[in-house]
Amino acid sequence: TIRQAEINLNKQIRALEQRKKNYELQKAKALANIRDKKRLRDEGQELVNTLQHFLSQFTITAPSAGMVIYKEEFNGSKRKSGSTVNPFDRVIATLPDLTSMISTTYVSEIEVNKVKPGQKVNITIDAIPGKTFTGTVTEVANIGEQLGNSESKMFEVIIKLNGNNPELRPAMTTSNKIIINTFDDVVSIPVECVHADADGVPFVYKKNRTKQIVVLGEMNDKHIIIKEGVEPGCNVFVITPEDGSKFRLVGKELIAKSE
Repeated sequence: TIRQAEINLNKQIRALEQRKKNYELQKAKALANIRDKKRLRDEGQELVNTLQHFLSQFTITAPSAGMVIYKEEFNGSKRKSGSTVNPFDRVIATLPDLTSMISTTYVSEIEVNKVKPGQKVNITIDAIPGKTFTGTVTEVANIGEQLGNSESKMFEVIIKLNGNNPELRPAMTTSNKIIINTFDDVVSIPVECVHADADGVPFVYKKNRTKQIVVLGEMNDKHIIIKEGVEPGCNVFVITPEDGSKFRLVGKELIAKSE
């Protein structure tokens, strides 16, 4: 009947309205869910960007081409991939400046007062035989230290090498000859040639079988200057001759000068 049809129509209309409401509700939930997903996506992307930025900081690029020296651990090993870095000692490697090389040596407390900044140095390298490099003393330590089997205190001396030497590498072993003073036109002989009598008067044994009293000058670990008593070209004994006691003593007038 018409009445029944109207009732059914109204029922269908209400059902449709309910479905529309349900649809809008589901749509709103879906949109909210999408917004949440987008937010999580954006947060995740931001985290990825942050981590990628941090990751890029782990790649260290040298300012120029050269050599890398990895930090040495306390046990003597080098730091490498997988090594633990202490926050109080964050050095992993160093980039030595090969255009400015220094040599470190030590001078005994007996000789240290003779060494001054600015003095010239001749340097030889064990790994580069036959070649001599030059340098200049730049620093002399104020405080000595005990090294190895040395009985006296040793003072550190820093020497800067002159010029750019591509053959040199860090940690090479050097021999350093510091030029304390230079002398022209002097007579010098090996220090082993000089002897002393019971009173400390210095003399040399000459090939002419005389014990010549001499006046000494400056010396280093190998040679000593003879101010008087020995002429250029004179032959002297390096060690005491077997019959040295029979040699005639000459040059007594130099005793006063030799004291």
